[in-house]
Amino acid sequence: MDRGRSLIEKLFAEADVWINGRRPWDIHIHDERFFPAVLHGGVMAFGESYMAGWWDTERLDELAGHLTAHHLASRIRITPANVVLALHALIGNLGSKRRAFKVGEQHYNLGNDLFERMLDRRMTYSCGYWLHATTLDQAQEAKLDLVCRKLGLRAGQRVLDIGCGWGSFARFAAENYGVTVTGITVSAEQMAWAREHCAGLPVEFRLQDYRDVHGSFDHIVSIGMFEHVGYKNYRAFMKVAERCLKDDGIFLLHSLGRNTSASHTNPWIHKYIFPNGMLPSIAQIGRAFEGRFVMEDWHNFGAYYDNTLMAWFDNFNRHWPDIAQKYGSTFYRMWKYYLLSCAGTLRAREAQLWQIALSKHGVPGGYQTVR
Repeated sequence: MDRGRSLIEKLFAEADVWINGRRPWDIHIHDERFFPAVLHGGVMAFGESYMAGWWDTERLDELAGHLTAHHLASRIRITPANVVLALHALIGNLGSKRRAFKVGEQHYNLGNDLFERMLDRRMTYSCGYWLHATTLDQAQEAKLDLVCRKLGLRAGQRVLDIGCGWGSFARFAAENYGVTVTGITVSAEQMAWAREHCAGLPVEFRLQDYRDVHGSFDHIVSIGMFEHVGYKNYRAFMKVAERCLKDDGIFLLHSLGRNTSASHTNPWIHKYIFPNGMLPSIAQIGRAFEGRFVMEDWHNFGAYYDNTLMAWFDNFNRHWPDIAQKYGSTFYRMWKYYLLSCAGTLRAREAQLWQIALSKHGVPGGYQTVR
């Protein structure tokens, strides 16, 4: 026990984190089982021990930022959970069609009451654009408008939204740009909410895997869905986009990304938040669309995800009493850990947020970059 504690203390000290220290990001241990658990279980045990109440910190986001910036997870990466997940990703296909609806069932179907209290008024579950925004609603509306302008939407056009969520883009684009939108999702709860709140607009929502989409569209958008595709399916995803996009259209891909290539996410996120998901790298995305699309623009505003996640947590935390009885205290700690640890990771710039504009043959005369 003492040896485990000394090793963990040494590792944390390298990231300027003190055990039972007085700074906001220092970690306070309530249960000594924390030390051997994290030493042998890595990031999985770190997250699960927080859910169990074995430790706390005043600023979880700051703690995560310190640990991420100093790459502490890589120091104890070879753990049973990581080995099992890596083997599944290597031997199997975590993003297969058979598994496609699992993330909808486990995450997006949790309850619209939860997401209504956490997200903006449009229910946009992706990074906001905070260039001139001061509130979450403003940042999300600015992001949606940015996407529409990057696509060059014109009234009467047909747009495919791969991974439409609760329909925020479809509604915004239909109301403000006069387009018709077809949105697909793997969440029945999202589809029901979107249909109710977009009634009367020229939009359609389907419970459908992206591999089953056919038809011809003037433009395609995918906002925050590519993270669920998996590296073995990136080429298949791009093939669908190529098949469904008209020759003169734009495909706008909005996705979180990693600085280095990988085959899976961390096991805690896989088990509790986004099963079978992973973040792509620039190299993986590039290989996926090579020979199919021309890259017209690549925009990184990953720093804004920190703002977005902190705003989501503030909403979630303020409204928690409304839903506490339904979800319970363990869920609260799990969800807090998810939102704030991700904020710290984005703040440390270990993850990015990219919007990539792609065309099939190159825009004649060049693509006009929009910011």
